[in-house]
Amino acid sequence: MPTLPSLLVRHFTKELEQNPEKTVYDLFDWDYSDVLIKDHKSGRILTDMKNLEFPVHYSQNSRDIIASKYFRKAGVQDSPTGGETSMRQVAHRLVHFWVSSLQDEGILTSKEQATIVYDELVYAFLNQMYAPNSPQWFNTGLKLSYGIQGGKSGLFYYDEAKGEVAESQDDYTRTQASACFILSIEDKLLGPHSISEEYVTETRLFRGGSGTGTNFSSIRAEGERLSGGGASSGLMSFLKGLDRNAGAIKSGGTTRRAAKMVCLDIDHPEIEDFITWKAKEEDKVIALAKMGYDADMDGEAYQTVSGQNSNNSVRISDEFMSKVISLDTDPDAELLLKGRIDNRVDKAIKVTDIWQKFNESAWRCADPAPQFDDTFNAWHTCPNGEDGQTWAKHNRLNSTNPCGEYAFLDDTSCNLASINILRFYNAETEQFDLKGYEHMITLVQLVLEASIHWGHFPTADIARKTWLFRSTGLGMANLASLLMEMGLPYDSDEARALAAALVGILTGRSYYLSALMSEMAGPFAKYELNREHMLRVIRNHARVAGARSDEFETLSYTPVAVDHDLLAQLGLGEISHSLRESWQNAEQAGVQFGYRNAQVSVMAPTGTISFAMDCAATSIEPFFSHVSYKKLSGGGFMKLANPSIGAGLKKLGYTPDQITDIIDYIMREEDGMIVDGKIEGAPHLKDEHLAVFDTANQCGSGERYIHYMGHVLTVAALTPLLSGAISKTVNLPKEATVEDFKEVVIKSWQLGVKGITLYRDGSKFAQPLNLRLESINQDVELKDLKYAQLLEYAEKTRERNHRLEKQVANPLASRRDKPVGIRSGHTHPAQVEDVKIYTTVNRSANGEITEIYITTDREGTLIMGLLNSLSKTISVMLQYRIPPQNISKMLRGQKYEPYGFVTRHPYIKYCTSISDLISKIIDIEIGDYSRCQVKPEGALAAAPGAPATPTVTTAITSALSLPVLDSSESEDDEDDDNGEVNPQFPNLREPEYSTGIQNEPAADGSIELTGEAYVHESAREAARTGEKLYDGSTCPTCSSTRMVRNGTCKVCLDCGTTTGCS
Repeated sequence: MPTLPSLLVRHFTKELEQNPEKTVYDLFDWDYSDVLIKDHKSGRILTDMKNLEFPVHYSQNSRDIIASKYFRKAGVQDSPTGGETSMRQVAHRLVHFWVSSLQDEGILTSKEQATIVYDELVYAFLNQMYAPNSPQWFNTGLKLSYGIQGGKSGLFYYDEAKGEVAESQDDYTRTQASACFILSIEDKLLGPHSISEEYVTETRLFRGGSGTGTNFSSIRAEGERLSGGGASSGLMSFLKGLDRNAGAIKSGGTTRRAAKMVCLDIDHPEIEDFITWKAKEEDKVIALAKMGYDADMDGEAYQTVSGQNSNNSVRISDEFMSKVISLDTDPDAELLLKGRIDNRVDKAIKVTDIWQKFNESAWRCADPAPQFDDTFNAWHTCPNGEDGQTWAKHNRLNSTNPCGEYAFLDDTSCNLASINILRFYNAETEQFDLKGYEHMITLVQLVLEASIHWGHFPTADIARKTWLFRSTGLGMANLASLLMEMGLPYDSDEARALAAALVGILTGRSYYLSALMSEMAGPFAKYELNREHMLRVIRNHARVAGARSDEFETLSYTPVAVDHDLLAQLGLGEISHSLRESWQNAEQAGVQFGYRNAQVSVMAPTGTISFAMDCAATSIEPFFSHVSYKKLSGGGFMKLANPSIGAGLKKLGYTPDQITDIIDYIMREEDGMIVDGKIEGAPHLKDEHLAVFDTANQCGSGERYIHYMGHVLTVAALTPLLSGAISKTVNLPKEATVEDFKEVVIKSWQLGVKGITLYRDGSKFAQPLNLRLESINQDVELKDLKYAQLLEYAEKTRERNHRLEKQVANPLASRRDKPVGIRSGHTHPAQVEDVKIYTTVNRSANGEITEIYITTDREGTLIMGLLNSLSKTISVMLQYRIPPQNISKMLRGQKYEPYGFVTRHPYIKYCTSISDLISKIIDIEIGDYSRCQVKPEGALAAAPGAPATPTVTTAITSALSLPVLDSSESEDDEDDDNGEVNPQFPNLREPEYSTGIQNEPAADGSIELTGEAYVHESAREAARTGEKLYDGSTCPTCSSTRMVRNGTCKVCLDCGTTTGCS
């Protein structure tokens, strides 16, 4: 069997063997650029750095992210600015520390080995082939390279010579390389691991930008007895207090928001309150928004309610899920909720009730998420923990980090890095560099081991247990790019077979290397105590990988195994062989030497570091759009087609001319804007190839997207080949039902998914749910109205009665004809850019237009107030018998933002402002379609200025009920929309949109660069080019609204800030 030194060879830097006078930095071409980043709201300059050095292949976006976030800004010796100004410095700072640590640990035993590993790591790092998580960039090597010590911040490490935990004397001699931690908590107010200490520990971690995960199931429920008499106030009171604490740290610091995972077992007495916690808080947000409070994700409404600073998960047992799937035959099945110390609070509840509440809450607000406790623990390598109490509660896997991928013992840390998988595929030769990939896995696991050896941690317990178990978390990024460039649909058995094989090689090779490190430095301290359990888990991994053919051990389900026959059909026999060999080596070497690390792999969301590596896709997520945006060094952006599309088309056999035509179709423009962004309908493209280019959501008017079950199947294929889990959000369409949620959760459990988050588009409060007085159905009982609605109703009733009394007393006091009673009319939906407008035109009994109401989806904003005022003004004018055609003429042609193309309306396709839109709607209502881009067949074509009559009204009603013309019949072939069905106009589709930028290329491909600073308003222009990505949140760093979902977190498309761990 090979030894570790035999794996330490030059693969990427062989040129240095022939050219010893060169350094690894000479293998790159370098250039200089500036980095300027502004706050998108205020215009305030956040970062302004000049003359920074990068390899020439780095994009401006990557340079911005690395320089603004990761370049050290002060204390750098011999620097004119006092900070780092080159990627050479960053690469040396990190790699020099890692290599020195490995030498100190005894892993690297010669200067030659150290030189080779240094050169290989620097080359791969500068070539964007891997990246460690953010804390490494922040903290690693500052003392060793620059002499920067920092303060004494209460960090701890395990002193092997003394056999005890010691406090670090400064911040940067060692490195704090962990992004997130799992904390334990005990049912007591004071002392170690107490509720009060949880406040302190979380505060310390949040202050540094780290995240935490905790299972709170040990805390007594409300009503349980206290030792000193009385009853406990309950778990939820403490959870709300800790949530407030996290919010305070979030708002008081300058780092990202507090990342926090809160877990609770399904049998806790307060599980029902926990499940419905966020859903009820969401109702409060809606109520506050109706009162005029800002309902943005960071606005007053959300800041006022609780539960907004954590991801909540329910730890669900196999026993409970078995009862769920048997509800058809046993609908009265029950779940016993157990008091922690007091059985007086025990109670049995129906499984069907708690199951319904769980899914309704997730459907309502995306929380809580399911974590399948028994599935997690089936792959637990160390159930004996450090004390030998097999499967004791404190020795189980009880929680995850906030993003959900790291799951290990309480009081441990996750130490993460990711490999850019696309860097190992050559699209020109269509070859995958398997040897390079295996070599990269070896190198990065050495990095993670080095970070533990010379690491320190925020609590003494975490320092001790991290040293005892030495868990690492290697993952990958850019999987979607690889699949597309290889011509494989993301949602296909072929793609899942390849992805599973690559993930299996990553984990198997990592365990193999861990065993070889164990040969040199010894296994992790508690390996022998957990040896049999760990080897059992390794054998089960090997069975999934096809390296063993015997039966799975102690699993209650059959994991999804890698399809080697399918790999052979794809011509990937070499990868198939490597997968089997990796796990055979991992098992054999582990039996012989043990393992240096208790865990080795997870699949993190890789938000910020994906952008640093210039990945087109993060983690294992599919693409969001066919259109990407390239930031220019002089400012501004240019639009490009996703570069993987061209490579994928080439792989599928399309000619260069055909590829150009297809990409031109995607990027086609009208009036300086991308028309659609979809690929469906492109010339030359065969129907059977469409699936290769499917994205997470619909692009423009396209109808194709990856079905949510495709995400579940992908997670199920990869999970049994990872030590940990996968940070993954399954996005469901707005129309998804609670039953759809149930189906996803059941299928995930049956397939062996450990944990998953479900998010329904629009489930967070983003649109007004305002029940306007004028639209209240008369069948609604007054007692059913909420307080504010009832108060409004009473106030308007009093005003109306007062006016009637005055009119009775003096009928000539006013000539205004106010409508009374129930009115009928039409509501015109329309969308201009990203603003939805609803215009209701009501008529009197004789058919005259008497009032117009205009509302939008921007409740509580300035535009909402202005539209309300405009509504009242127009209505009063109509009631004073000012002809509607005169009002239309007054509003016609006004120009202000938002303006441009109109969607969601069957006849109006363009307007110069909202006023101009209202003008056209009035024209339609009086029978004038002359200014409409689409004219319905059979509609009355009244002359401009013709008064509305009952005959005209009948014609309008008839026209509005006609089918919408298809694109071949309309004046503008590009104005048809395809998306979700509009219930009022069933032939009209509602597209989904993505945020974007201005300065789009012209039809001939030329780019007009303005160099203007990018501001958030300009993102509206690209809202027609793809799926809807914006969910109402703003970036905590640069205030950009271009926040998109990434795994279970969000990431800013402008500055790269992530709300998660990476």
